[in-house]
Amino acid sequence: MTSSPDTTTPMPEPLYKRVMLKISGEALMGDQGFGLHPPTVQRIAEEVKSVRDLGVEICMVIGGGNIFRGLQGSAQGMERTTADYMGMLATVMNALAMQSALEGLGVFTRVISAIPMDQVCEPYIRRRAVRHLEKGRVCIFAAGTGNPYFTTDTAATLRANEMSCEAIFKGTKVDGVYDKDPVKHDDAKRYDSVSYDDVLAKRLGVMDASAIALARDNSLPIIVFSLDEPGGFRGILAGEGTYTKVLG
Repeated sequence: MTSSPDTTTPMPEPLYKRVMLKISGEALMGDQGFGLHPPTVQRIAEEVKSVRDLGVEICMVIGGGNIFRGLQGSAQGMERTTADYMGMLATVMNALAMQSALEGLGVFTRVISAIPMDQVCEPYIRRRAVRHLEKGRVCIFAAGTGNPYFTTDTAATLRANEMSCEAIFKGTKVDGVYDKDPVKHDDAKRYDSVSYDDVLAKRLGVMDASAIALARDNSLPIIVFSLDEPGGFRGILAGEGTYTKVLG
């Protein structure tokens, strides 16, 4: 006979009330080499829902590297501005896929694009986006900043500041920031915390330099954790789990 779960123990108060979740487009590929892997999208959506159920207000930015990456297009001879705009459109596709998965779980979601495309998503209007968050909706910010030469890392940091987020959660393949690639080096050491300046000086690859500088200038902490660890996102907000915090 199985015992029923204990519902008398209250969940701890979340460490943050409003957060930005930044994930790469590659995180949606699963084991594929390209595109979207629906079970992976579903799993990430369930992670987001579990955090939303704690009462946390969630913003999201998803990269587009699983479909098209502007820098790669530019390296192959494409004009950089055109390549970057194509990459922005890829982020809209990923955002719509995540919206569909979240709404299938009963989570009200808005895709908000820096490039107006009214038939499929809302244009970015800061006050409207803040109101969505206050009403408990997940806001997925797409199309980067709307400008070429800026990455989705920078877009996530910009939107996090505009939305008054208390932290950026950067979901990766590893459980924090290491002094060297832990996949290639068995002796790699994970930082419990690291400063913005050390990330820049040691080129630790958490986010691009402009994103780190923007976070530093606004004292916005970045929490790097493994998106592959089930319950990791929720666990950190409950004060548990393994991660690295980037802060001043």
